[in-house]
Amino acid sequence: VKLENSDNYVDTETGEIIDVAAIEQLEMDRDKKIRNIACWIRNLEADEKALADQIKTFTVRKNAAKNKRESLKSYLANFLNGAKWQNSEVAISWRKSESVEVEEGAAIPEQYLRYKEPEINKAQLKADLKAGTVVYGCQLVTKNNIQVK
Repeated sequence: VKLENSDNYVDTETGEIIDVAAIEQLEMDRDKKIRNIACWIRNLEADEKALADQIKTFTVRKNAAKNKRESLKSYLANFLNGAKWQNSEVAISWRKSESVEVEEGAAIPEQYLRYKEPEINKAQLKADLKAGTVVYGCQLVTKNNIQVK
């Protein structure tokens, strides 16, 4: 959630606007308002967990379908052995492609190598900062995070 102006918070992923001024104008006592917002947060956390679990389930099913498809394609390729086949529903043909296979231990010249961009190991940096190491431009920041249970 990103602060867009003094009265609105915008969820940058969904575009949903949470109108703080409208919530504050609700005619209800403070305790009831806090309770209702906290319950809303808990419901959203439950929705988030349920959706994450569903994504995991679908990912497993997707991978199983992909593996089965690849297995069947391999079987059919071996069975047809390069021959074309078709009927009124499907047509099977072949196309040539080229790929590079690199054997284990091959001496690859520098011009063919690619390197990843370095990334910060924040866990190690945090541990070192806690131990007293000074790293220019880095500091430990203590935050006060709300928890709703």
